[in-house]
Amino acid sequence: MTRLANKIEANNRNVAEVLEKKYTVDYFQREYSWGQKHIEQLVTDLTSSFLNEYREGDSREQGENYNSYYLGPFVLSGKDGKRSIIDGQQRLTSLTLLLIYLNNLRKKLDLDEKIEPMIFSEFRGKKSFNIQVDERKHCLEQLFNQGSYQPKEDDNESTINMAERYDDIDDAFPDELKNGVLPHFLDWLKYNVVLVEIIAYSDDNAYTIFETMNDRGLNLTSTEMLKGYVLSRFGDSAYRQKANNHWRSAIQKLHDRDKDEDQRFFQAWLRSQYADTIRDSRAGAKNEDFERIGTRFHSWVRDNLDKMNLEAESVTDFERFLDRDFRFFHKAYLKILAAEDTLTDGLEHIYYIQRWGIATSLSYPLLLAPLTLNDDPNIVKQKLNMVARYIETFVVRRSINFRKFASNSIRYTMYTLVKEIRGNDVDGLREVLQTKLEEMSEDWSGMDNFRLHGQNKRFVKYLLARITSFIEQKSGDTTTFETYFHKPTGKPFEIEHVWANKFAHHRDEFDQENNFSEYRNRVGGLILLPRGSNQSYGDKPYKDKRKHYVKENLLAQSLCDLTYDNNPNFKNMCDRLALNFKPHENFKKNDLIERQQLYRAIAEKIWSEEL
Repeated sequence: MTRLANKIEANNRNVAEVLEKKYTVDYFQREYSWGQKHIEQLVTDLTSSFLNEYREGDSREQGENYNSYYLGPFVLSGKDGKRSIIDGQQRLTSLTLLLIYLNNLRKKLDLDEKIEPMIFSEFRGKKSFNIQVDERKHCLEQLFNQGSYQPKEDDNESTINMAERYDDIDDAFPDELKNGVLPHFLDWLKYNVVLVEIIAYSDDNAYTIFETMNDRGLNLTSTEMLKGYVLSRFGDSAYRQKANNHWRSAIQKLHDRDKDEDQRFFQAWLRSQYADTIRDSRAGAKNEDFERIGTRFHSWVRDNLDKMNLEAESVTDFERFLDRDFRFFHKAYLKILAAEDTLTDGLEHIYYIQRWGIATSLSYPLLLAPLTLNDDPNIVKQKLNMVARYIETFVVRRSINFRKFASNSIRYTMYTLVKEIRGNDVDGLREVLQTKLEEMSEDWSGMDNFRLHGQNKRFVKYLLARITSFIEQKSGDTTTFETYFHKPTGKPFEIEHVWANKFAHHRDEFDQENNFSEYRNRVGGLILLPRGSNQSYGDKPYKDKRKHYVKENLLAQSLCDLTYDNNPNFKNMCDRLALNFKPHENFKKNDLIERQQLYRAIAEKIWSEEL
């Protein structure tokens, strides 16, 4: 190796210095895999840290004195004059998505701020993104120019994730920064957010650094600092070692799920049981319990021992904290994670809200809030599922009324609810949640005109999957929601329009094509079919499709006469639940309206029964 090839550099860089350069992404780092909880945590950490520094009336120059925020290291290979990202592309790609969002926001606010150089550069009139991965280019262009991207069937995992994470940024970004405070935040993000750039000038050295960082870690996390504080309370070395072993085993179970799951666990637990205050929704307000737990929970614990019934010098208190409290809530949290992954009897609604629900920074504290140390496993299960069912009903009713439930807009409502249900017994919990649903302004009348549009395809599939699996289970079939929403094997299900997209065939009922399209997309004219079947039937007229529907799922079959002659279990279900199913020889405008009302009735059966 040459002396240059042996060289390794480490430098502090602010975001502007990092992203105003060109990078390629190493082949084994290709996929962008961050989920909603990762991007939400990043946005929340950054915006909360800024808002804790900013005070109303501050000049932009005063931002130089704001506290810096450390975003961690990233590793580059600097061979042959090119910068290849070896470790850190998840964060750098996420920062790029955030900057694209902020650029679109500043255009909407008509602010003259220079963000583009951190997103792309231009050479001889040709623009290229600063993080260069060819298959992501079209998605990034659409996000940059249009503010949205609708994934296509042949898009790879990274592209789909990027489009979804961009939408998550919009949900998580706080309203108090969507105004004249935005330039202050942009300054802080560019100049006060710091990363450590590690450059190796040979691939071998770069990969060695990557492996070392991932094997050993570089920084003490809030979890590790909390552990150090708790273990320091124990003078007996034998007990301290036993406690350390228990802690490490518990945290490893969380790390088996995700390397940051331990952070989310402590945030959820501490917020659910102890947080009393939340920052006002105005720029310049200081961070309170909920925000501080979200960023530095280890220091919050040290500052709030009284809330947790801990005496600093009481070994007994800390033994209780570790042996009883920590053990109980860790077990409950693992139960939530398991129910998110696998459809579990008695915890079905946790599975559902993982597919369509509020941000986990809100849902996890809500789920844990009513639990008490005296709850037996059956009571824990009842409480978890009841809260999850409330969350699902809340988001479904918001969605059918075309109302968003972004975390930035409902955070105060949900954190207030955490305090209201904290420690409730089953009956008290049911009463509070039932009252909250009754007070919602969004009711089931939203189903009357609910339709598919460019931004709600995932929810429409979710809704149809819940409706389809519900009527099949009530008719004695063994299919589940998972069958239709995310089929583990075989062909996935897709949304099928009963009407082909041919306005000319419906001129007898519609004068305008846009009116036809609006009705065609109404949920009453939609079903789920396996991929392939959907494509085969798509352009056929209804009279030709109908004979094929009888071979599909029960919701599709219900359009056909034979279903009512040959399926007594289905007919019994219709009578028992008073659902007005009927076959449709033709499928005209009034048939679609009738079908829409049927879907509304089914939705009310699914979600309007008492919790």
